Amino acid sequence: MTALLCHQFPCLSDNYGVLVHDPHTGATASIDAPDANAVKAALAEMGWSLTDIFVTHHHADHTGGIDALKSDGVTVTGPAAEAAKIKGLDRSVSEGDTVRLGDHEAEILETPGHTLGHIAYWFKADNLAFAGDTLFALGCGRVFEGTPPMMWDSLKKLRAMPDATVVYCGHEYTLSNARFALTVDPGNAALKSRAAAIEAMRDRGEPTLPTTIGAERATNPFLRPDDPGIRAAVKMPGADDAAVFAEIRALKDRF
Repeated sequence: MTALLCHQFPCLSDNYGVLVHDPHTGATASIDAPDANAVKAALAEMGWSLTDIFVTHHHADHTGGIDALKSDGVTVTGPAAEAAKIKGLDRSVSEGDTVRLGDHEAEILETPGHTLGHIAYWFKADNLAFAGDTLFALGCGRVFEGTPPMMWDSLKKLRAMPDATVVYCGHEYTLSNARFALTVDPGNAALKSRAAAIEAMRDRGEPTLPTTIGAERATNPFLRPDDPGIRAAVKMPGADDAAVFAEIRALKDRF
């Protein structure tokens, strides 16, 4: 089986679009549809033809391009819990369902918190995951519709993936996330090194994504509320993980 190819590109103000392509069958998915013109330009650049749109959640900066991209032969898949909010959906999926892209299969994970019906697509055999706005490099999405315990449960699903899993996220927020992470995890040498590298990457105009689960497990405070150093920094040594996570999220919201 040929490996999936991924092409990431910036769009809107700070979003990333991603095309995923199976060279053997020619099947190509757009992960979300932030901006139709940007997706069309990326397709033309790569010489690929769109067959699928895999939607993670209903927010307009992830669905705004669906109408202009949808045509005969393009199937739009998205979260069943948000089907009423996503115009043009052809297939609704929930946790435990799978979707195919050519020869490759993705598992659906329900990852609510940012929105109530948010999902992630995990191509387990390919060590590849598309997390939308649940997980960011060194961060996580704001908890708009759900609750902090709900978001923490979602992040635990992603944290449990193998370290080698490559993760694509919806936005370029890494520099701000790194600066915040250092305030709650100042003794983390791996984080200090990564933060310095991120500063240099952004100075050069380079993307900081994709990331890996291994890198996030080591340096992302939102995946590490059980870490004693972080607990000490937020003055919650004896609290449960969900409460510590909620405090980290609240601190970031005010950062």
